[in-house]
Amino acid sequence: MTSLKAITFDLDDTLWDNSGVMARTETGHYGWLLEKLPAWLAERRWPSWELSVEAGLEDYLKRRQRLATDVPERRGDFTWLRLRALEAQLEAQGLPRSAAALWAAAAMNEFHRLRVQVTPHPEAADLLAALGRRYRLAAITNGNIHLKRHPLSGYFPVAIAAGELLTPKPDPKAFLTALARLDVAPQNAMHVGDSWEEDIVPANQLGMHAVWISEARSTALPEGVHQIAHIKELPGVLARLNAPY
Repeated sequence: MTSLKAITFDLDDTLWDNSGVMARTETGHYGWLLEKLPAWLAERRWPSWELSVEAGLEDYLKRRQRLATDVPERRGDFTWLRLRALEAQLEAQGLPRSAAALWAAAAMNEFHRLRVQVTPHPEAADLLAALGRRYRLAAITNGNIHLKRHPLSGYFPVAIAAGELLTPKPDPKAFLTALARLDVAPQNAMHVGDSWEEDIVPANQLGMHAVWISEARSTALPEGVHQIAHIKELPGVLARLNAPY
């Protein structure tokens, strides 16, 4: 029997389909800002907002990209990049620094509210509940989803936002941090994710079991790597490893 003690999970496109979520969140939180801000500016007789949604979003993206280049250690901390880019854009539009910080924080709160509006795969909750009775579970994500707000947070006593560690996947630090908090050795853990480069390669290099969620079938997988098309197939992998489920 495989001496598996812990399972770590990627989130986006692993436990739910993330297609469309980021686009809705991006336009949604920025649209909220441009809807709420003009009345506040008018009350204070400050200059009106000059950017359209389209032009504002383009400028917002360019500011994030410049920040990621100028502050490379923060390149994976998407919440920080968004917050600072919004603050800079608001200041460029004439808001005092204190007001820019206030409105940027409010817009990011709306971002996080929208970001967790995902629909987990129907099997996810029952699967995690069953696994949690036998294994220590953790979430490891590069996404800037607010981990305490996401719909499956209760199943993960350990949750790692890799960008906030300033070492996003595939850097091994996120995996090693999760393993340390779970108090398990790599060979006694399994990582499940959809990205070959960000999930499977680093987990495999650390000596963890790895389960790649991908419909692009491959027959030449490294030792210790398994492939499934959907999270609901994970119990089958555990059965093949003679690991309890």
